[in-house]
Amino acid sequence: MSPNLITLIRVFMAFASIALFGAGTYASLIALSMLLVALTLDAVDGYVARRNGSTSDVGAAFDIAADRIVESVFWIYFASVGLISFWIPVIVVARGGFTDFLRAIAFTQGQTAFGEKSMMKTWWGKLLVGSRASRAAYGVIKCAAFFALGLWLTLANAPQWQAMLAAGLMNMVKIGALALAIATVVFCVARGVPVIIEGIRFFREDLALLKVW
Repeated sequence: MSPNLITLIRVFMAFASIALFGAGTYASLIALSMLLVALTLDAVDGYVARRNGSTSDVGAAFDIAADRIVESVFWIYFASVGLISFWIPVIVVARGGFTDFLRAIAFTQGQTAFGEKSMMKTWWGKLLVGSRASRAAYGVIKCAAFFALGLWLTLANAPQWQAMLAAGLMNMVKIGALALAIATVVFCVARGVPVIIEGIRFFREDLALLKVW
């Protein structure tokens, strides 16, 4: 199976997951399982690409686009059902749109988001944005946040579990989910700052012309 097909599958699974949430206890459990699989496939497509030697700049760009779609879908859905603040998806979508805009400009100049041709030139930018450790850490905390929010919604939609919820399980999941969501957004913004700072160089010539005028 090609890595791009795996990427496409996880996008469809994300949409299928939110379609099932709230459709009953068993449907919510299936949705939670699909959410977990969709998030796990984010690591699988990259592994398959490296193993098959089929990595490419276009494939990497497609993977980033899929990441944006999947995370936006989940953030917006969880906000729409009242689990998180409206401002969380607003911040994430705005950050993603602007950084991807800068990366698109870099791509036209032969530079990529990550790798040997990365648009990141500073050591701290490469560390925070392009390093595998940073990307893995962000992926883990984001997956944990989405799973915790999905678990919270699943428990809330399961009347037969009211006894356990009354025992404090719901509060534990709720607090953990909100803490992970906030931490994910903070990490997301922090990883976007170096892209914005270094991306400004693409506009220096235009800014210089404005100063002349």
